[in-house]
Amino acid sequence: MNKNRIMTLEEVASYLRISERTVKDWVTKGKLPGGKLGTNWRFQRSEIENWVNQKLSPKPTNITNQDKSLISLISEERILFLDTNSKEETLNKLIDVSYKLPGILNREELADAVFKREELMSTGIGLGIGVPHVRLDNIKDLQISIAINKNEIKDYVSLDEIPIKIVILIIAVRDQHLQYIKILSKIAKLMKNSDIREQLVNTTNAKQVIEILSKGENL
Repeated sequence: MNKNRIMTLEEVASYLRISERTVKDWVTKGKLPGGKLGTNWRFQRSEIENWVNQKLSPKPTNITNQDKSLISLISEERILFLDTNSKEETLNKLIDVSYKLPGILNREELADAVFKREELMSTGIGLGIGVPHVRLDNIKDLQISIAINKNEIKDYVSLDEIPIKIVILIIAVRDQHLQYIKILSKIAKLMKNSDIREQLVNTTNAKQVIEILSKGENL
């Protein structure tokens, strides 16, 4: 069976032998990998299978590793200030500053993962924010790169149709599901704050970006 195929809510419920309501509850709370395509929930089969394997064969949890702050995963070198007009160009620039992270085999590996993820479903989460995210086998630890764009990236499809200006790339270890979900949750919480969003799009200083995120994380 094709592990890259997309599953519906009904198929996931049948596969896991639980109710559709439980599937919807788990994915809404970030307990199960998936997302919405328009108004419908969709799931990548390989991610569901990995999730099941992790649940059935739990590994010892490194508590220290799970509780890292958002800013500890960002470096100034991976904060970009762009004036691009397209989603593809923006993602490529983020890939350019990220592919030399320890454990990433080469640029092609990262680019392939990022663009295949976008083919499945756009990662525009609303409020002018895009959060492309991938999980790789050999990366040493979860890392984040950020692009703040002067222009509206109008071809970056978003849930609320607001043009994207801030793109946050998350690169995680494949079995790092708990920390991955925690970081996604932290980013979503921060980006709901209109003051933080406004400060980010109005700065051109990487140190200020880190300061803004640090203050926001401690609110």
